[in-house]
Amino acid sequence: MKPLMRSRVDEGEGDKLSGTSSKDWSIGLVKVVSFLVIFVAGIVIGLSVSAHGVRNFSSRTELFFPTPNYPPVCENKDCLSIWSFINPGQLTHEMTDEEIFWRASMVPRKEEYPYKRVPKVAFLFLTRGPLPLAPLWDRFFHGHEELYSVYVHAPPGYKLDVSETSAFYGRQIPSQDVKWGTFTLTDAERRLLANALLDFSNERFVLLSESCIPIYDFLTVYRYLIGSIHSFVESYDEPTRYGRGRYSRHMFPDIKLHQWRKGSQWFELNRSLAVNIVADTKYYTLFRKYCKPSCYPDEHYLPTYLNMFYEPLNSNRTVTWVDWSKRDPHPATFGAANITEDFIQSIRYNGTSCLYNSGQTNICFLFARKFAPSALEPLLNLTSTVMKF
Repeated sequence: MKPLMRSRVDEGEGDKLSGTSSKDWSIGLVKVVSFLVIFVAGIVIGLSVSAHGVRNFSSRTELFFPTPNYPPVCENKDCLSIWSFINPGQLTHEMTDEEIFWRASMVPRKEEYPYKRVPKVAFLFLTRGPLPLAPLWDRFFHGHEELYSVYVHAPPGYKLDVSETSAFYGRQIPSQDVKWGTFTLTDAERRLLANALLDFSNERFVLLSESCIPIYDFLTVYRYLIGSIHSFVESYDEPTRYGRGRYSRHMFPDIKLHQWRKGSQWFELNRSLAVNIVADTKYYTLFRKYCKPSCYPDEHYLPTYLNMFYEPLNSNRTVTWVDWSKRDPHPATFGAANITEDFIQSIRYNGTSCLYNSGQTNICFLFARKFAPSALEPLLNLTSTVMKF
């Protein structure tokens, strides 16, 4: 009997051991799973905290050590080419006057050009709005697109109403308000020069208005200007109150009375003189400060400046004909009734001669003003027979 009892006890103890092992294994599994869950949760929390800390640290770092704001990398493969530098494709920009004067005054030290340069004439139109004689100019320019550039300074916000085929289309420069008889007029002239100087092909620069016309064909004008060794800025000593009488003693000793000159606003300049004019600060500032009504800067600044420093390079005459015979503050204006073949010929060959390079010529004027909008049609009728374009 005793052995049997021991056997049952052993069996009970075996069951207990078996149940205990199973329970321990379950508890261990739960611990392992719990550990894994806690471990994974810890990693997730740790990563979140770390990311927050990095962002927080980065923001604080940027606060004290801001990231440099580098300009975007140019995506256009042509943006650094020679062509984008010597001839900007767009006339619109956000440069101030001082910025564009600085940019335009840059001059290459190397005399040779790294490309085939064809010199152009820049036609600078200083207008009060519309260009009623644009069809005449378009006919004048036609077929010579590689030899000229057009720039228009119109009132701010004004948009020229011309066709896309016109030489004036898209040729307006950033402008500012202009008032006759004030320094804003000279500002606009220099603004036109500076914008035109950005095109390195522009060699000659002629200032015109909306009432100007050409009196010769394009090639005659082009060869005359490109072939000249002088610029054409009227500059003379006027000993009356309309000349020396406008001089301010406050300009002394930088500008002396005997250096003071007067001349027509309508100039023509070569490139080197145009660069010097937009680069000038000293004398331009003196004129701005002391040349005030009844001193008219557009009649005195350029004539005086060129007389002081570049007289041998100037012809001291203008190539734009104007009729001052009426002795009014403004020149005569010509309308449809005035336009005849004889009238145009009288401007082209008026019986006078002038110096051109080293000899005399009877072609002294290339342009004329002032012409009213009504003169357009009769002028167009004369282009082929008289003006040859």
